[in-house]
Amino acid sequence: MLITLNNGVEMPALGLGVFLTPPEETARAVEAAVTDGYRLIDTAAAYRNEREVAEGIARTGIDRSEIFVTTKLWVTDYGYESALRACEASLRRLGFDYVDLYLLHWPVPTDFDATVGAYRAAEKLLGDGRARAIGVSNFSARHLEALIGRTDVVPAVNQVELHPFFIQRELRNFDEHHGIVTQSWSPIGGVYNRKPQAAPAGAASPLVHPVVIGLAEKYGKTPAQVVLRWHLDHGLSAIPKSVRPERIAENFAVFDFVLTADEIAAIDGLDTGKRAGSDPETINAQSFNITVPR
Repeated sequence: MLITLNNGVEMPALGLGVFLTPPEETARAVEAAVTDGYRLIDTAAAYRNEREVAEGIARTGIDRSEIFVTTKLWVTDYGYESALRACEASLRRLGFDYVDLYLLHWPVPTDFDATVGAYRAAEKLLGDGRARAIGVSNFSARHLEALIGRTDVVPAVNQVELHPFFIQRELRNFDEHHGIVTQSWSPIGGVYNRKPQAAPAGAASPLVHPVVIGLAEKYGKTPAQVVLRWHLDHGLSAIPKSVRPERIAENFAVFDFVLTADEIAAIDGLDTGKRAGSDPETINAQSFNITVPR
């Protein structure tokens, strides 16, 4: 299943994310995913596993041009010149001439000039053919409006926390209105594994909620497969993470059924309106203890 971005580039709707995947496990996970049919791999400079992503792709023998690779610019490299240098560093680590999608990892509201400068650098990368598409991650509608007003290229993708407990309906509507694809990180609610205190009362994650479990039983699928199908039926892109080969294969086996409109609405009804991940309004260069390799 492909999604056409606002510049005509086609992006697979479902991919493998490698956030928090240790470098020593990344190549194996990517190799398993590509062998199973995945054609979208999502990494970032801050994940410190770009080299291993490339290694995993190479192990499969499948041509790099067949794989849609996303990487992201970390906030400590914002600003025009530093962003250009950081993208070149990502390309060197990947061993690629280009990336398919280059994203700004977070907005930095307290230094939005640097955020704009970084995005202008991404525009240059797009113009030079070093990126086939560009976009952002974790931007609110307010951040997007400010960015669009000061730059020339509307982001192709906005990658955000999105799962049945936090469905981001208003942001999705904003993105759609502006021709921006919404892509879901933590699509099955894995963020609650790290922040169990953020889960709503009665369900530690969407995967154990009775609504999801009931639909899984109806379709003979796992709860994770039902939730991923919910993303696809909404027209979203999703990048679930796993390092287990059997789970990687399971997450991709979602193209043989669809949910009804009532079932989609029932999962929508699990929304709490509360995020479990970091708040984009509070992010700055000191928010995370991350050192990006060079």
